[in-house]
This record gives sequence, C-alpha cells and structure tokens, in this order.
Amino acid sequence: MTSLFKDTPKAAGYVFPAEWAAHEATWLSWPHKEASWPGKIETIYAPYCEFIKAVAEGEKVRINVNDEKTRDFAIAELKKAGAELANIEFYFHPTNDAWCRDHGPAFLLNADQSKKAVIDWGYNAWGGKYPPFDLDDVVPTRIAQHFKLPLYNPGIVMEGGSVEFNGAGTILTTTACLLNENRNPELNKAQIEQYLMDFYGAEQVLWLGDGIVGDDTDGHIDDITRFVSQDTVLTVVESNPLDENYLLLQENLESLKQMRLLNGKALNIIELPMPSPVIHEDTRLPASYANFYIANKVVVVPTFRDVNDAKALEIIQGAFPDRKVIGIDSVDIIWGLGSFHCLSQQEPALQINHAH
Repeated sequence: MTSLFKDTPKAAGYVFPAEWAAHEATWLSWPHKEASWPGKIETIYAPYCEFIKAVAEGEKVRINVNDEKTRDFAIAELKKAGAELANIEFYFHPTNDAWCRDHGPAFLLNADQSKKAVIDWGYNAWGGKYPPFDLDDVVPTRIAQHFKLPLYNPGIVMEGGSVEFNGAGTILTTTACLLNENRNPELNKAQIEQYLMDFYGAEQVLWLGDGIVGDDTDGHIDDITRFVSQDTVLTVVESNPLDENYLLLQENLESLKQMRLLNGKALNIIELPMPSPVIHEDTRLPASYANFYIANKVVVVPTFRDVNDAKALEIIQGAFPDRKVIGIDSVDIIWGLGSFHCLSQQEPALQINHAH
C-alpha cells in the first residue's frame, strides 16, 4: 500500500526510539482532576513524587502544570519526597487530566539522532469517555512550539499507551484498542498500520487481541506486553484459571509465540505474573506489573502490596541488568485506572557528534 501522505516523518528519516534509548527528559502532566481519583486524589501525590524523584536522578523531568498555584503545590510535594528539584522543570501547558503517555508528545529522532520532531496525534480521551479533553489534545503542539521543533499532525486518534516499540522497526499493538470504532471508525486495519509505520518510522505492525479486565482504554498494550530489547518482550500471564484475565492472557501469549520479527526470528518471551485482583468500591482495577516505566537509570514498577510484587521486580530486574529496578506502591494510583507508564512520556536525547 502506498503512503497516504507525501511529507511523513518516515519519508524525512525520523523514527520513534525504543523507551530504553537515552532520554533527555521524561514528560508528565501534574494530576489535578479529582474525578480521575474520586475520593483519593490526595493519596496519590506521595507515590507520584516518589516516581519523579527516582526518574530525576538520571534525567530531567518536565511537568505540564495548569498555573502557578499548581506549580507551587507540586514543588511543595516534591520537596516532601526529597526529589532533586534542580532536575525538574515546569511548563504552563494546561491539561484536563494526568495521562501524559496518551495526550503527550510523541518525540521522533532522525537517523543520526541530531534532530528531533514531534507528532501530535488526535486525542479523544479513549473514545470520548471522559470529556472535556480539549486542553490535553493540544499539549504536543504547545511543547513543539515551545522548543521550536518540527510538528506532524496525522489527523487521526492515537494514544501512546496503545503502541510498543522495539526500536528496530517493529510496533506491537492491540486490535481491541486500535480497531475500536470509538477511535477511527473510518479506517481499516491496513490503513491504521500505514499511519503507524509512516508516522513512527516503522516497518511492521504486530497485533495482539484484548487488554486486561478493568482497563478503560479498551486494551492498551502497556498493561500486557512490553518490549525490553529488540527481540525480547515481558508479558503478563494469570496463573488462576478461574480469573477473568486467564484466557485472554493465554491467547495473548499464544499470539506472541506466532509472531516474527523483521529478521524472521521469533520473539524471546519472558512471562510476568499478575497481582491478585485489586478491587476498590466494587470495581476491578487494571493492576499490572507491565505498566513499568524505563528511565535512564531506573525502571519504575507499580507494586500492589501483593505476594507477587517481589517476583515481578526480580523478573524485570533480570531484563534490565544495567538499571536499578524500583517498585513503588501503586494501590492508590491504580484507582485512576493507570500507573507509571500511563502517566509518563519519554523525550529522547540527541546524540551530538563532535567527531569532525
């Protein structure tokens, strides 16, 4: 299928790097929407600031805030956590909500990693579930304008949490999310693949099926299966056959076994356990160890006061020998139906070449 566009990032030589590639910064949108954590928002700031503290040890943390009052509140909370404020920057980019993985900028690098660009995908709060989302939708454009970066507007809805990258031409996603009629009903699977390859600079798209129970995003990949190297994925499996997630995660595992990378090789698959069901106010929450975030020096993993926490941390540590794996309690944060990966978006570092 020929490209739908003339001027695409791929045509210009841009690609979306893997999350473990060097970061200049991590982007966040400071949480302020009470309705995302009904009755609990004040409890999330301590673990959220622990997350920022851990990430800021190895890179800048850039936080979108609504106003000076929000910024001052954020600084006070970060001081309580002992975070390195010298590494934390604030930007007055107002938001509706905190899920920067989905509404934040997708940063691209060109082939020699000397130039950066931004994609501003359309954002509709996971199929129009949580209006308003007008402020979130323009965050990438505001960031691109602030840093004077080239900006691409594909004109379709796409969320960062719905796509996984191996940094070598392969994108992993789910049909449950990307083919949902509440996103881009006018596009078929082949057309969506073309958008992904053209704008993220990839060569192939591999499709899984459903996401986990309780995931209001319609099945984001970052709750189930994550690349940890060009040929290796960590994927969650449920050990209890009576659990609602058991069958869909088994199907997911079978699909992964059938997949082939561009070089024809099968994926190296590492299984991660699931925590016991996390339930709050009769609602099953999408608690998953797969929602970890890979920063320059650390990998931050959500934990759930569960017997499997330690095992999950050990497995993830094995996949990242060069980084320190840190578990941070996510029992309160997950009430917002997402965790550390959903809340963050990496900005890759430029490789400045001085060898002239």
